[in-house]
Amino acid sequence: MLTLRQMRYFDALATTRHFGRAAEMVHISQPALSVQIMEMEEYLGAKLIERMRTNTMLTQKGEEVLLHVRAILQQVDLLEQTARKGGGPLEGLIRIGIIPTVAPYLVPQFIPHLRRTYPSVDVELKEAMTDRLMADLSAGRLDAVIAALPLDIEGINTRPLFTDRFYMAVAENGENVLLSPLTENEVNVDRLLLLEEGHCLRDQALAVCSASKRSLVNFGATSMATLLQMVSHDMGMTLIPEMAIATETSRNSIRIVPFAEPQPSREIGLAWRRSSHRAKEMDALAGAIIAASPVARDAAA
Repeated sequence: MLTLRQMRYFDALATTRHFGRAAEMVHISQPALSVQIMEMEEYLGAKLIERMRTNTMLTQKGEEVLLHVRAILQQVDLLEQTARKGGGPLEGLIRIGIIPTVAPYLVPQFIPHLRRTYPSVDVELKEAMTDRLMADLSAGRLDAVIAALPLDIEGINTRPLFTDRFYMAVAENGENVLLSPLTENEVNVDRLLLLEEGHCLRDQALAVCSASKRSLVNFGATSMATLLQMVSHDMGMTLIPEMAIATETSRNSIRIVPFAEPQPSREIGLAWRRSSHRAKEMDALAGAIIAASPVARDAAA
């Protein structure tokens, strides 16, 4: 008999195209995943996976089966959500994705506030870059995503949450002497440090500083924390969002320089599937995020 567990394993494998990464995603061993996929193939009487040395591909039949599997899983998730719901706007499981340049600075305030406000809610968080989160949202593996707008993706609704202004971070006693307020022409792009490819904040920094990729050293940090540690050792300068300032200045020897008006910024927003019909829940979730975010509260004040 074909099981929901096998379908979830197959969905994970189709997403990652790699047995090891798929096994990590569904929290089982790689051999166990392989056995479940083979049993699924045997039951359906068709080869679904083309196994190669470094990765996997779906066969034509596998691609056809995947469409049905994802439709079934989406309906099962909807059934589970309906069964858990009671009278409150947020109850039961909600799976939220959040980008890495927001998560460390929002989650410590947001999750405690959400649980105090909606004690019946059960939260699962996933931190990843925007493209991965939006793929998971579209496939039904996430219920909502907190990311930088715009997100122009078919079938996805978005709602702005708050504006997060950008500042420049330099070493406290470093060689960079920047006047305040700062204009983009005063930024030495040769010393501009960036996050690795795939982070939306990297592209935003390039746009703010009017820098081309050709003018930059081929280096990308994996996190904002790593970038600011480098800045504190006077290895360069970097763009820092307002929501990160309080946390990062408390643990790094950095100086924050504001930009001249109009200050550059990013818009942080909430995204969810239009087909999920969860607009009221998303309104409640958005309200909790805004109430928990110091940047949003300061803007409102």
